[in-house]
Amino acid sequence: MNALQSGATQPRALVTGVGTINPLGASVPETWAALVAGKSGIAALEEEWAEQLPVKMAGQVTADLNEHLSTREMKRMDRCGQLALIAAREAWKQAGAPDVDPERFAVVIGSAYGGLGSTLEQDRTLAASGPRKVSPHTLTRLMVNGPAAWVSIDLGARGGARTPVSACASGAEAIVQAAEMIRSGAADVVIAGGVDASVNDLVVTGFSQIRALSTRNDDPQRASRPFDGGRDGFVLAEGAGVVVLESEEHARARGAAVLGAVAGGAVTSDANDIVAADPAMQRRVMQKALESAGLKAEDIGFVHAHATSTPVGDRLEGQAINAIFGAGIPVTSTKGHTGHLLGGAGALAAVVVVEALRTGMLPGTLNVEALDPEVALNVVTEDVCHLQPGTPSAGLVNAFGFGGHSVALVITGS
Repeated sequence: MNALQSGATQPRALVTGVGTINPLGASVPETWAALVAGKSGIAALEEEWAEQLPVKMAGQVTADLNEHLSTREMKRMDRCGQLALIAAREAWKQAGAPDVDPERFAVVIGSAYGGLGSTLEQDRTLAASGPRKVSPHTLTRLMVNGPAAWVSIDLGARGGARTPVSACASGAEAIVQAAEMIRSGAADVVIAGGVDASVNDLVVTGFSQIRALSTRNDDPQRASRPFDGGRDGFVLAEGAGVVVLESEEHARARGAAVLGAVAGGAVTSDANDIVAADPAMQRRVMQKALESAGLKAEDIGFVHAHATSTPVGDRLEGQAINAIFGAGIPVTSTKGHTGHLLGGAGALAAVVVVEALRTGMLPGTLNVEALDPEVALNVVTEDVCHLQPGTPSAGLVNAFGFGGHSVALVITGS
């Protein structure tokens, strides 16, 4: 499956709950308030290991996870699974914790690196203190499928627990897969999203070595600058975004409050380069997403771009968006606020789009002082753009990842 079937002939995948934990806050309301206020969640790294690195900032979750999870959960789970579970519980609560046949209830949560933090931690313990000091939870902490598994265990989902691993497109791809399960009749309810918790010395160093990260260490809150002419790389971040998708029949039967719908989506692979993006396939994935939703470019009210703040990536995506939608459509990227959540990025963007359609307010793109002249787009630079009456009630989300992974989602209002 590389695209949802035509929206004209398939049941809708309704959104009945959303959840997140990220550098801006430990819930959707906290995150939304920070977004529309133009706040940044990026700060200097205080860990000792950062002292020797060229990049000393990140978007980290500052909430105390002990306030959300039990001592047992904190001990058994990697931070990646912890963040996913917190976001999933918020989304599930908002959805009303629906009564659903467990075998018709599934989980799809993507991640780029899964429990890498635990892998590094326990490897160092082994080297320094020997095997007897290694945690018995090591293997289950490092599993990339851990977040999906923990959520399915916690909420009783027996219809499958899947984990798309497609770098920074993982969370968005999870939502495409979940929507396909709903629309094909394979499930009544699916919890879907993405998560990563890889703010550590290895990942920071790895991205630094390919010059992907901003080095504005003296001004962390202004370092992530999607589409700005002075951008110099992205800021690594952690967090999770989750949506509850539900079949229209199931949601209507129980009188659920509907927040929106995943009307279409597509997944493509560049087959070009392990790192460099192919603009032709970025254009193609947006076209396929529109086709799957049964919509045209003029039916989309705004775009939440992938736009991580890299010099080349933002320019190529901007040109691809322009080719499909023209220069007038409002475009935003909230990575200026949060940094880049890697596998969680596309899922958080989906949550933002659901909230934008629900409230009629589109958060702007932080830190754009002078738009890159090679980006011919209507980039929203104020804190918030109030969507005008008559604006199409649909938004498109882009998510791209190393390996040539491209995903686009079409989300409509309720």
